[in-house]
Amino acid sequence: MFFYLSKILQYLISPSVWIIVLFALSLIIKEKPLKKYFAIIAFSFFAFFTNPFIFHEFMRAWEPDAIHKTELKKKYDYAIVLSGMITYDCKFDRINFKSSNDRLMQAIQLYREGYCKKIFITGGSGEILNQQYKEAEILKDFLILLGIPESDILVERESKNTYENAVESAKILRPKENKVSYLLITSAYHMRRAAGCFAKQGFEFDIYVADRFSGKRKFTLDQIFVPKAEVLDGWTLLIHEVTGYLVYGIMNYR
Repeated sequence: MFFYLSKILQYLISPSVWIIVLFALSLIIKEKPLKKYFAIIAFSFFAFFTNPFIFHEFMRAWEPDAIHKTELKKKYDYAIVLSGMITYDCKFDRINFKSSNDRLMQAIQLYREGYCKKIFITGGSGEILNQQYKEAEILKDFLILLGIPESDILVERESKNTYENAVESAKILRPKENKVSYLLITSAYHMRRAAGCFAKQGFEFDIYVADRFSGKRKFTLDQIFVPKAEVLDGWTLLIHEVTGYLVYGIMNYR
């Protein structure tokens, strides 16, 4: 039930939805003072939530700092990679990678360069439909095609969200019993929630953030003044993560 509620919630917390609703109200309502009030709020929301500079400042405050791979403290037994980076096109038997595929790319590089001995991928299907296609299994097959030995790839294929990622991974890796080293890899915006969940399950790990939104500050005209539609998607991710982090805390998931 929590899984389905979270899917519905992600639409309700989207600034795009808020802006559309506010503009619609400004058109539908007949009372002029109220009509003007909703129009001003809608325009203000649009200006705020499409501004790249404002968004990146908020994301910069949320994302943990990135480190250079040479700053890693040791060589790790497992790189734990959280899924949520692909959709699967069953008609053409094709993987469609999303922007968060950087999680996997960073893990592959660290493995190839000897920073991690094995890659552990956690995640089943995060979609309401197509539950039969397990992301971790699909990505395992992809890594094998890239030449990584199957013996160096472990998967957890049952989880549907971040909390379950940690719970199901703990059943396989048994962190309280097996004293091995872990490097947790996920998108920077997702790391706070993921790290909290894995720590709750007894994992001791270092983090390695991927897929960062916040980089060097840019004081250019297009960043400060020009609205960008794609920023709305970034805000949806950020609000989703902050909301999820708070809800997970209330539910004692982290």
